[in-house]
Amino acid sequence: MNNNKEFKPYIPAEKITPEFTVTSIVMGIILAVVFGAANAYLGLRVGMTVSASIPAAVISMGVIRVIMKKNSILESNIVQTIGSAGESLAAGAIFTMPALFLWAEEGLCEKPGLVEITLIALCGGVLGVLFMVPLRNALIVKEHATLLYPEGTACAEVLLAGEEGGSNASTVFTGMGLAAAFKFIVDGLKVIPADVAVAFKSFKGEIGMEVYPALLGVGYIVGPRIASFMFVGSIVGWLVIIPLICLFGPDTVMNYPLGNTASIMEMYTNGGAAAIWSQYVKYIGAGAIATGGIISLIKSLPLIVSTFRDSMKSMKNGKNTSTARTAQDLPMNMILVGIVAMVFIIWIVPAIPVNLLGAAMIVIFGFFFATVSSRMVGLIGSSNNPVSGMAIATLLIATFAIKASGQTGIGGMTGAIAIGSVICIVAAIAGDTSQDLKTGYLLGSTPKKQQIGELIGVVAAALAIGGVLYLLDAAYGYGGADVPAPQATLMKMIVEGIMGGNLPWTLVFIGVFLALGLEILHVPVMPFAIGLYLPIYLNVTIMLGGVVRWAVGKRKNVDAKTKEKQETDGTLYCAGMIAGEGLVGIVLAILTLAGVKTAINGVNFGNIGGIALMAVMILCLLKFSIWKKKKA
Repeated sequence: MNNNKEFKPYIPAEKITPEFTVTSIVMGIILAVVFGAANAYLGLRVGMTVSASIPAAVISMGVIRVIMKKNSILESNIVQTIGSAGESLAAGAIFTMPALFLWAEEGLCEKPGLVEITLIALCGGVLGVLFMVPLRNALIVKEHATLLYPEGTACAEVLLAGEEGGSNASTVFTGMGLAAAFKFIVDGLKVIPADVAVAFKSFKGEIGMEVYPALLGVGYIVGPRIASFMFVGSIVGWLVIIPLICLFGPDTVMNYPLGNTASIMEMYTNGGAAAIWSQYVKYIGAGAIATGGIISLIKSLPLIVSTFRDSMKSMKNGKNTSTARTAQDLPMNMILVGIVAMVFIIWIVPAIPVNLLGAAMIVIFGFFFATVSSRMVGLIGSSNNPVSGMAIATLLIATFAIKASGQTGIGGMTGAIAIGSVICIVAAIAGDTSQDLKTGYLLGSTPKKQQIGELIGVVAAALAIGGVLYLLDAAYGYGGADVPAPQATLMKMIVEGIMGGNLPWTLVFIGVFLALGLEILHVPVMPFAIGLYLPIYLNVTIMLGGVVRWAVGKRKNVDAKTKEKQETDGTLYCAGMIAGEGLVGIVLAILTLAGVKTAINGVNFGNIGGIALMAVMILCLLKFSIWKKKKA
């Protein structure tokens, strides 16, 4: 650890350069809202989000260096710090809060107000930042050599490669523009079908793909391994379980949801394989996902316990006594006041359905999971951080505690979801903050300015997320084909199952034991379970993106450095595609509510058109990765 004293950042502590400027704040806020909204849309569609740090970094480098002719790497770092907070807050919010809209649709409660959504998101985001700040010196400085923070380090490397900022930024913007056009052709003009499907009537199975650029981009970013596990999960659901259900129980009537009187064969005749999936396979997938989250948490328990212990020990013994610019944090008294204020708001404000017990749980679990998240992302990266497992565990404990206190029914359920929402956002934001502070440590940023930037990003995203959630619900409705909200639907089912027991437990436990079997076989449970839980059409397109990534990496006669550069170009292009589709999805939602018709009636190119458009999307991805022309 002594070698950490010799570490010299890119910008020395004694050198003062533009950092926390009007330009960086305005750009950061714009990107926080843009990437927050785009990731909210993506997460509600496919149950996962992507990091916005690197795309935000290259956009800021492109604008600040190329357009504004300024040379300030620290200014660009503040932009990505503020911008990435929006994506993390959106990820935490969309995994839980749409459950409140789903209950409102069922007539159990009123829809959450914009004030409620904003305050829950704001309190969770601010707590996530404030809980992490006292850990910075211990985790980022003292353990610089042992905690690598993969995403934070990668973002620093992107910013250091500033001479290519303009080229990289153009790749992101190109992805955004092309994806926007593709999305508008499919969902705006409606001349290409959103789904290309083939049903095997005699077999009762079905396979197909969704013609959307964001799904292709997700597959490329997560890579062939994760994409293949998701794909196999869908194959098992749609080409194994659904045919088996139709074969062995054609006349069975399952009384779920309550009032259902249709037999399996009647359901298949009227709605195809999708009807069987929604009433049967979906619950098997839910059981598998919940089990996968708990398994990941149990497997991480030794690391979680040692992480918390080591963090507390190093925070106690590693007080920051330096007065250098690169060692300045927010003052501790401000942090304590902020934490008390957030908890007081959660407890007192009537718009948030959390009582004193819930507020106490938020403080305890929030600080614990923020500490764990901040350290674990340094060890294994944000992608492997078991935030969903933490959210499920919190939700289970919170629901049982609320039920034991005598608060049952919809009041107890909404309270549990509110607690789960805050904790989920706390864990997501704490992990993002620690990655950003690692980037700043490598570059020589002022920590205090980054921490203020994180808070600004949280506020901007919190003010926007309520409008995004309301907009998507009003235009599409949660739980349907357009925005299935898989994670929130799962959280809703968990709370309902504990409070009222009105779940098809047989199906849920089939998923539980399927997940346990996969774990014994050392098959990653979570991606498989997500594949089982989501429609096959999404996962086939994600698999196509994974195949493209695999093909890019498997080429012969190409040196490793060139492959890495081309894979990075592809990743930036895909990040742009995801943002572009998400933004057009939100624009189309606004147009739908305004009654504006964009569809061209009577023109539809059918499955052939869908396949052709997907081929064009893949060719564009290759064009801006392996076929991208080098700058002279």
